[in-house]
Amino acid sequence: MALMPKRVKFRKAQRGRVRGLASRGNTLAFGEYGIQSLGPAWVSARQIEAGRVAVGHFLGTTGRLWIRIFPAKPITKKPAETRMGKGKAEPEFWAAVVKPGTVLYELGGVTEELARQAFSRVAQKMPVKTRFLARAVG
Repeated sequence: MALMPKRVKFRKAQRGRVRGLASRGNTLAFGEYGIQSLGPAWVSARQIEAGRVAVGHFLGTTGRLWIRIFPAKPITKKPAETRMGKGKAEPEFWAAVVKPGTVLYELGGVTEELARQAFSRVAQKMPVKTRFLARAVG
């Protein structure tokens, strides 16, 4: 089951703009390794889940994964071949608003080589360019 809020104050949200760099959620907080976004994007709940599954398939039961983003924005979409007007469409899916610098996932309890391989698989599922992070030693 895809991630989504249990309840929201408003069913439909305005699109808005993703501007600036992430000032929160831009450092490692839980694991030793992480994957960080390099650009702005809406990451859908299905893409987040695909990344989680990719790590699970690759690592099995070793290590621990933290998902640092949550899809709290409802994205609406009009049906195909619909004329203009007739109001705003119904919510189609949920997305997380990701700014450049946001840490998407973190891993702990694995070697750096395994973490790099796991996150390279996750990066293929993401709609944004990413980079690998490692906790500073010392």
